[in-house]
Amino acid sequence: MTLEGDAGGVAGDIAGYMTAARGLLGRLVAFDTTSHLSNLDLIRFVETYLDAHGVSARLQFNAEATKANLTASIGPDAAGGIVLSGHTDVVPVTGQDWSSDPFILSERDGRLYGRGTADMKGFLAVALAFVPYFAKLALNAPVHLVLTHDEEVGCLGIQSLAPVLKDHVAAPRLVIVGEPTSMQVAAAHKGQHVYRTTVTGRAAHSSRTPDGVNAVAIAAGLIGKLTDMATWEADHGPRNDMFDPPYTTINVGRVEGGLAFNIVPENCWFDWDQRVLPGEDGSRVLNAFTAHVTAAVLPGMAAQGISEGVQTQRWAYLPPLMAEPGTDGQSLALWLAQRNETTVVAFGTEAGHFQAVDCPTVVCGPGDIAQAHKPDEYVTLDQLAACCHFMKRVGRALSGGKE
Repeated sequence: MTLEGDAGGVAGDIAGYMTAARGLLGRLVAFDTTSHLSNLDLIRFVETYLDAHGVSARLQFNAEATKANLTASIGPDAAGGIVLSGHTDVVPVTGQDWSSDPFILSERDGRLYGRGTADMKGFLAVALAFVPYFAKLALNAPVHLVLTHDEEVGCLGIQSLAPVLKDHVAAPRLVIVGEPTSMQVAAAHKGQHVYRTTVTGRAAHSSRTPDGVNAVAIAAGLIGKLTDMATWEADHGPRNDMFDPPYTTINVGRVEGGLAFNIVPENCWFDWDQRVLPGEDGSRVLNAFTAHVTAAVLPGMAAQGISEGVQTQRWAYLPPLMAEPGTDGQSLALWLAQRNETTVVAFGTEAGHFQAVDCPTVVCGPGDIAQAHKPDEYVTLDQLAACCHFMKRVGRALSGGKE
């Protein structure tokens, strides 16, 4: 697609950049950065690669110094640049039936297979492949690279980086989070709140059930309450038809409790989340759940000698994204992607964290989210090529069209 004013699209052969991107993707995939593992080997590789091209990187470590975020800038120390951002961690391959080694990039029928190829090392590989190109341009505003850790387990890296982002990156014109959108420009997604509810009862022999307080049974009732609340949201809750589904969702995703069939279980916990429509009060569902616990559950536990037997804590938060239409940043994103309109995505990203610190942000990257988190994850060569053209336009936008 060529938009008016693009002068026929991006000129120049991208074959060399495709070759570089494929090679870099192979290196990135080879680092097993499953979220429970360190990402430092990958980060050090990127740091060394950038240094070889005259670009300095800054690292921000987690509390244990086992993981790091990376930021780097190419071009002048000035506001108005473009941030290319992506997470470095991937989801596990445990229990998945892969046709090839998930940590060795393989090509079949125009597709590159490997864990993280779509989500989202493909975008990172293309961005890195264009570092030499960006470095040789007379940029009027900088290109910034932001690589984060632990997106897949609660966006932990960006939660540490976003509050101090201004110390790493001059105020950007646009942030591009390169999650897989098939190179469409996504300007909105729901927010996510992730909670753990812990129930503490009293253990007893299963032949003496009246002596115990069954934490699993209480948790089961609470899970049933959340299921009823989810149904209410679908039938009666606020709606926004931009999204599919067009309402706030609630899901209980993990439960653990009890020790043996012949013990009244003392402990049980479950993780649950809500995907909240932009503009909605994210505390509404939690407040309703807490009110139910206080009124209907805690008095009965207290009568059996258990105080504060139900605790709920939020352990991850992902702000919603809702970019304002017609802004300079959104217009730029549409031109970079050669699109006429934006879209929305059902999945969550780090984009909301950038927007929360006043950075105009969109989501746009190669690959299809339908391929993410699955065995035989892949990104097509066509998608990488489209991303290469996108990066060429980034250079043009920041250099006044002078290549």
